[in-house]
Amino acid sequence: MSDTSYIKQINILLCDTFPDRLPDFIPSYEYMFEKLFHSVDENLPLKTFRALEGELPKQLKRDELYVITGSLSDAYDTLPWILNLQEWVRKAASQRVPLTGICFGHQLIALALGGHVERFSGGWGVGIRESDVVNDEMLPYFPDHRLRLIYNHFDQVLRLPEGATATVTSEFCRYEGFRIGNHIITFQGHPEFSVEYERHVILNHAENEDKAIKEHALHTLDTIQPQGKIVAEFLLNFFKK
Repeated sequence: MSDTSYIKQINILLCDTFPDRLPDFIPSYEYMFEKLFHSVDENLPLKTFRALEGELPKQLKRDELYVITGSLSDAYDTLPWILNLQEWVRKAASQRVPLTGICFGHQLIALALGGHVERFSGGWGVGIRESDVVNDEMLPYFPDHRLRLIYNHFDQVLRLPEGATATVTSEFCRYEGFRIGNHIITFQGHPEFSVEYERHVILNHAENEDKAIKEHALHTLDTIQPQGKIVAEFLLNFFKK
């Protein structure tokens, strides 16, 4: 694995604040990303842009990483801030700046660049899922060809944008990650989520969901170790000049 990352700053494009959903031990959603990336490099600067309020980076830099976060919104919604973010993604892609999307961000990037996203007929994806890594550049980080991440989603990418290739897949979700060249890579899973947070969401904010699905998800939280930190390490070393 390389330790020669040239990423000098992480820019968090915040797409939700999860009001009334965060437990007392998590001060903000962006804090999850700060904790994640600082677990790899405690000196790495992070800057937050409130994309959900229309705030987006105007000056794009190839030595900075732009992270589009999760959200309770749908990537295919027509709210002005979502449409503006899609347009910003097309600009960022054309300038080939380092870009990643997480859950909603993964779906929004796919949709903005010509893919297709919709509510998945197979239901709720929640808990820790073990998926197949199908991209060679990821194998030094995931040598058993398996990725274990926390998931919480109803929508899925059902068709990739032109020029994209799958990086992670599972029986439940065909496109759990994709890449375009060396400047875009996305994940349906949440590397920033902790087991404690996912447990909090399932127990306190999923009253109307299927009991068996929740019980299985809680079991995965007790038996599988998520690899969010390894995903962060991979992201910081994926992008090429």
